[in-house]
Amino acid sequence: MYADSDGALHGKEATDRVFYFPMPKSGETILRFEKASFEYGHLKPILNEVDFSIKDGSKIALMGQNGAGKSTIFELITGARKPESGKIHIKKGLTIATAKQVIPRGESNLTVREYFENQFAKKIYDIDPKIEKILDVVNLEISKDRIVKSLSGGQQARLLLAAALIQNPDLLLLDEPTNNLDKEGIAHLTNFLESYKGTVIVISHDANFLNSFTDGVIYLEIFTRKIEQYQGNYNDVVRMIAARIDKENRENARLEKDIQHRKEQAGFFAQKGGHMRDVARKMREKIEELEEEIVDVRVEDKTIRKFTIPSQDKSEIDPKVLTLTSVSVVKNNKNVEKKVNIILRKKDHLLLTGPNGIGKTTLLERLATGHAKGEHVASGIRIGYYRQDFSTLNFEETVYDALKNAADFATEQELRSHASGFLLNAEILKTKIGALSEGQKGLVAFAQIVLQRPGLLILDEPTNHINFRHIPVIADALNRYDGAMILVSHVPDFVSQIRVDQILDLKEL
Repeated sequence: MYADSDGALHGKEATDRVFYFPMPKSGETILRFEKASFEYGHLKPILNEVDFSIKDGSKIALMGQNGAGKSTIFELITGARKPESGKIHIKKGLTIATAKQVIPRGESNLTVREYFENQFAKKIYDIDPKIEKILDVVNLEISKDRIVKSLSGGQQARLLLAAALIQNPDLLLLDEPTNNLDKEGIAHLTNFLESYKGTVIVISHDANFLNSFTDGVIYLEIFTRKIEQYQGNYNDVVRMIAARIDKENRENARLEKDIQHRKEQAGFFAQKGGHMRDVARKMREKIEELEEEIVDVRVEDKTIRKFTIPSQDKSEIDPKVLTLTSVSVVKNNKNVEKKVNIILRKKDHLLLTGPNGIGKTTLLERLATGHAKGEHVASGIRIGYYRQDFSTLNFEETVYDALKNAADFATEQELRSHASGFLLNAEILKTKIGALSEGQKGLVAFAQIVLQRPGLLILDEPTNHINFRHIPVIADALNRYDGAMILVSHVPDFVSQIRVDQILDLKEL
């Protein structure tokens, strides 16, 4: 996306509320929202007269609760969506590229080469050298003829970044770039961003990653639909917000105490009659002034309710839930069968590890569908499968129907109560799953799994897209789950909270 060479607005652009200004010098403002508002219909407002600005060369974290509208802000910046009111000012000639959270469904069957070609409005001749160079930048070794959907989650994450970088943008927008990346991949990305000369805005729930390179935060407050802008990294902002909330709470407590005292006095004087009634009237006017001074304290992100994942009745299943005698791993770009000796019984939790591209996601998919060599799942076992791409969800279903279909039996009231524990309110229940944010899809997936009562739980990167505040609740539920479980996660902080009985490291086979 970029402005006309003269920076003027013509035709439809003049009504789109996107305005361009001359190219600034380094360190000057390149993007500014001026009282910009946006909503998906009157029932789903996202922004309410938002003001914020981004300077050239800055590294900014965009934060907010799941479903607050962070990805929508990216779409407003790129011009994919237009504000209902207000203005968005963009510097003349600015080029913008977005590294999305996931590969668009319509592009998953493309080859790697075709996927890169799709990133440009015009045909790029002799694109192969450009692809090779940018794949080297993101440390990804793959054939340009590979089908995109055949790549692992970590490889797709690097491909998404490479697709943005190949456009050589002035402003790089990163939407959850560490999802699916292994430790080496995150370190490589962090080093790249630390030395990157352009401007970066990143959406991420990974506090350690954000702290390593960001110098500012813009926070989308889901309740007021305002943007709060801060200088400093994530930890700095958390401290500033906590200090501000504490100050506001103390000031509100003082005002409320003063107001209550004045109300008691006004009531007393009103009963006296005569000029005392005038005193009471003036006191009530003062009370109204004080009540207006009470500030709306920023409500902290809500956390999902503590939950339990019930396991399948043990009388229905064999104690030996899963037996695995061999697995297929990728070595030097070839699939190699390796012998293993894994037995999972009820309550056994297995951590599956290995670098991106070695075959973890493929193994989980085959286990979940019964197509893995050397696998035997006990008869009658119900499998709960959390896929990192949410392809087990029907994107055309409403959230309510998805939960209803997952439950053996539940009244409407029980379903709605269950959903509310995962922050899926009445409005979200009526929404098609495909229209949800990635974080909300993750919460739907967990809500479904609870209703399924699985005997074997298979989890592929279950914290991707999930608000960090929910992670301790999810970890607690998994620790208390007394069925058999297989987990893949590249998030050390999350893994450290999980009870693990066995580890299968595919790299060591």
